[in-house]
Order: sequence, then structure tokens, then C-alpha cells
Amino acid sequence: MDRPENIQRLQPGASPRNLDLDLSGDLRTVADSYGRIESRRLVVLGRAGSGKSVLAIKFVLGLLAAPHSSTRVPVILSIGSWDPLTITLRDLLVDHLLRDHPHLARTTAEGATLAAELVDSDLVLPVLDGFDELAEALRGPALNALNGTSHPMVLTSRRVEYARAVREVHAPLVLAACVELTDLTVEDLAAYLPRTDRLGASLGSGGTGGVWGPVLDELRASGTPASSRLGRVLGAPLMVTLARTMYSEVPGRDPVELLDTARFPTEHHLEEHLLANFVPAVYRHRTPERDAPAQRNRDPERAERWLGYLAHSLTTGAHERRDLAWWQLGASVRLPARVLHTALIGGLCMFAANWLVILFAVAIGHMPSVQPSAMVEVAMFGLCSAVVFGLAHCVLGAAGRTVVVPTQVRLRLAAVVPGVEHRPVREILTRCGVGLLCGAVLGAAHSWANALFRTLAGTFPHADVVRAALQDTLALGLIFGLTAGLAFGLVAAFESPVDIAAAATPMRLLSVNRATASRQFLALAAAVVAGLVLCGHVVVGLLQRVLPWTLVWPLDAALLLGVVGGLGGSATYVLAFTAWGQWLTVARFWLPLTRRLPWDTADFLDDAYRRGVLRQAGAVYQFRHIRLQQHLARAYRRTDRAPHT
Repeated sequence: MDRPENIQRLQPGASPRNLDLDLSGDLRTVADSYGRIESRRLVVLGRAGSGKSVLAIKFVLGLLAAPHSSTRVPVILSIGSWDPLTITLRDLLVDHLLRDHPHLARTTAEGATLAAELVDSDLVLPVLDGFDELAEALRGPALNALNGTSHPMVLTSRRVEYARAVREVHAPLVLAACVELTDLTVEDLAAYLPRTDRLGASLGSGGTGGVWGPVLDELRASGTPASSRLGRVLGAPLMVTLARTMYSEVPGRDPVELLDTARFPTEHHLEEHLLANFVPAVYRHRTPERDAPAQRNRDPERAERWLGYLAHSLTTGAHERRDLAWWQLGASVRLPARVLHTALIGGLCMFAANWLVILFAVAIGHMPSVQPSAMVEVAMFGLCSAVVFGLAHCVLGAAGRTVVVPTQVRLRLAAVVPGVEHRPVREILTRCGVGLLCGAVLGAAHSWANALFRTLAGTFPHADVVRAALQDTLALGLIFGLTAGLAFGLVAAFESPVDIAAAATPMRLLSVNRATASRQFLALAAAVVAGLVLCGHVVVGLLQRVLPWTLVWPLDAALLLGVVGGLGGSATYVLAFTAWGQWLTVARFWLPLTRRLPWDTADFLDDAYRRGVLRQAGAVYQFRHIRLQQHLARAYRRTDRAPHT
């Protein structure tokens, strides 16, 4: 910690009023202890599993519940993915507020966002959780960045990683007091663990300590390698929770085995044993109770593999993440597979829409019958569409727009509705540009594919093929491009991000976004149909004035083509480029098909939450501890690399 006179913000030469600032206490008094720190800067140290994140949550709740709460609003921010070399702490806070509270993106008269105004006005108290989760090379620069400001903050970290960063920069967190979470004592364990052995108490076995009696006696005796090693491991609340789950809640398990030094020669072996057996313990077979909410019995080995994949997906990218968001599961698939996924959806949707329109036209007598040539044309159009939608995904990926977030669609432009956040103009222009490019490519590809087909079928003179293809390329390229660009840009303008932090549960947000997807489909389909009719009329009229070509754009053909594009294009957009669509096609179909997730993904996530493997943090899930997440991810990578027989 810093010197007492610095923590008390005294002038040079003034003597500190209290050389020994007493911050001792427990989770219930952490907010009160923080109030005694005049600098309002605090470092919380503790070893892995000691309860630092829980303390941060309790601190925020206690501060908000205080009768005379501070004007600063505490905000918990996991900083494990922060790169202090490329983004400042101020910008990190602003981005976090904008992500969780999109309405704060509204601008003030000076042009700053409300999120930036809150941070710059010192109305936000950052509670920075997980300093030790930063990459080792970034901890020093991160501590320097934190020392570049005197604003109040709370920082949590493991002791060793924080000490290394302090030595690297030759200074602790300036103006900050420091507390360290102590290990649980044998008395703490004796007061808690026997109470969890309900089976032993009901059978009257095991004495007053139940199944934990012999273990507690050995820990009290101390002095032996087994007792000191196990006492150190069970000093962390996380390990106590895992041990309780394994031995108090599973019949037939005896915690005395934890004292076996031959089987568990080090603390690491004990911790890995508890971590490895946690998932099998919570997924053990249970007889369902009558008239109780059904809890499906799942195979523990498969459940552990599915959870391992989820944990592994959080390590994709430059930094490890904590939030398991359903709308980000699509990003866990590799880019080539995502491009193929988008291309397949685009081709199938356009193929199906084309056939629906043809069958409808035949049914109403607009077409005499389905000719074999029409079948080939439909297949070629579907193939061209697949290539174009795959191209669209690549372009959006290059622009960094492939990770989607839940949105809502309003009947008025979000940009002109007071109090409603709208997409940035850059996002709307990007959508317009991608639509313009891909629509033009689709028009050109459709023109040359038709020309090739007519040439092979002998229905068009060879001498006029190239000229007709060029005419169609220019006309259809402009029509399709303008229509797609305007339609996708218009839908982007009507969309507004959802306030993720306001969602009660992940599944509630999923349900809301499912309804949004239907409105997106209807809005985009109407825009495409109207766009093809109007843009076609305007483009053909202009080309006939400028070029000596004879072009026609009959209304009935334009409407049929518009319906094909509206149905197929809108379905592709909803299924491949929205949060709900990617959840449906990737998390509910592709990942189960490749055996990385179960078919009932939503129920599995909710079930994991009810079993205590995951916890809910608003609209996202999190593994109950980073150690469990890292263990499952390592186990998944080992089994994924192992040869399958």
C-alpha cells in the first residue's frame, strides 16, 4: 500500500493522523471500511479462489444500499482483456458503459456521449476485478496507467501477480490502501463443513463432525504434511465449495482420501482433484421428484465436454473472457466455417424463395408450368447467391462487423426518436456499402449465368450473348446493388442496440430478440420488394436515355423478382447476420451437429446454472470461478487433441 500521508491526501510536511489504518472486517463491513479511506482508492489482494470477485460484488451492493451513498456509481469491470498499450482506462470505462447501457451513447450539446460525460465528471467508481488475469507483459503498463490518475477506484488481484507489477514499475497503486483476504481457519471449516453433511446427521453416523469428523481432527492436530497441505487448500472458499459438493452431497464419498499423501503429493494435485470431480458430482444421476420441476439427467462425461467447449470458446481471440453470451457463440466457430455457414444459408434461402415464387406463379396461372430449364436457372441463382453472401460475410469480417449483438427494431428512425439510441452513422454506411457491393456482384453473376445457360441451351444467338450479358450486368448490377444497399442501410437505421444490462436473464433477452428477428424479416422483405420495383424503374429509365439500348422492366416480373429477393434475402439476413439467427443456426444446429454442444443448448445452459456450474450476471452467464473455467478449457483442449478411436 502507499504511505499513510498519501492515502490521507495530506499536504507536504503534515503528519498523518493515523499511522495504522484499521481496515479489518468481513464481507458485511467492506463498504464501511472503504468509507474510512480518504483517497477512496483500495487494492484487494487474495490468492486464487479466496473470494475477491464475491467481495467486489458485496462491496458494490453495500455501497448502493448505504443510507448516505456516494455520488459515484460503482461499476464492476473485469479487466482481464484490457490492453493498456492501446486503450486508456477512461476509454475502457466508456466502452464498458456503452456496451451495457447503449442509451448512454446519446450525445450532449458539446458532442460527447453521456457515458463519456459520466466518466469525465467523476460520477463512476470503477471496481476493477482481475488485475492478475491480465497478460504478464501488460500488468506493468496497466499499473502505470492506473497511477496516471488519482480518481477513486477499487482493484482486485492475486498477491503474487500484483507484487511483481509493483516491483516492475517501482510503485504500488498510488494513494491506495490495501487489504488482503485471509485464509479460512480450521475453526471456520469446523463451523461450516459438518453442517453440509446432512446425510450423516440424519443417519446418526460420523459423530458430531459427520463425514468430515476425521478430516477436521487431522487438521486440528496439524504438524503432519497431509494436514498442512489440505489445510492450505481448504483455506480458499472455492475449494471448500468444491469439497462440499463432492463429499457432502454425493453418497459414498469419503473426504478422508484427501489426506492420502501418496495420491495427492502436492497442493496442486489436491486442487486438480477437486476441480476435476466437481462437474461429475453435480451431474450425477438423480431420481426426479414427483410434481417438482424436471431436471434432466445428463451423462457427466458429455456434460463436461460441452462445458469444456464453452470454456474454450471464451479463450478465442487475444484475451480470455468471463462473460458467456449466447449471441457470441457463433463467433467461437472458425472464420472459414462461418463463411461456409453464411454461404449455405444464403444459397438455400434464395433457392427456396425462388421455388416458392415459381410454384405460386404456376398456381395463379402466371406461368404455364415448371420447365426443366427453370429448375437449372433456380439452382444457378442459388449458387450465385451462396457465393455473394459468403463474400458479404468476408467483407463484414474485414470491417470488424461479424460479431452481432441483440437489437430491437422501432417503427421510427432511431436517430430522430428522443431517448432512443441509434446505430453510428459509420455502421449504417458500412451496411449500405456491403449491400451495394454484394448486390452489384449478384446482379452481374446472375446476368452472366443466364447468358451462359441460354447459350448452352441454344435459345439465344451466340453473336448477341456478350452484348446482352453486358447490358444485363450494368442494369441488374445497378438495380440489385442500389436495392440491397438502401434496404440494408434502412434496416440498420431502424435498429437500435438493446440495453443488455437491463435484461433480467439470458433467456429473457433471447426471447425478446426472437420477436425482433420477425420484425427485421418483415421490414427488410418489404424494403427489398419496393426497392427492386422502384430502383428498376428509375435505373432502366436513366439507361435508356443515356445508352442506345432497348431495356424493359415489366411490373409483374419486377414484383416476382422482388418477392424472391425479399423472402430469400431477408431470411438470409435474419438467420446469418442477426444475434438470434446466429444462435439458431450455429448454437442450436451447427455446434450440436459437430457434437460440441447438445441439441437443447438453451436448456443445457439453464440447467448448468441451476446446478451451480454457471452463474447469471444479467443477460450473460459466467462460470462460477475463473479456475473452474480454465480447468474445463484445458481438459477440453487435451481431449480435442487426443486421437479418437
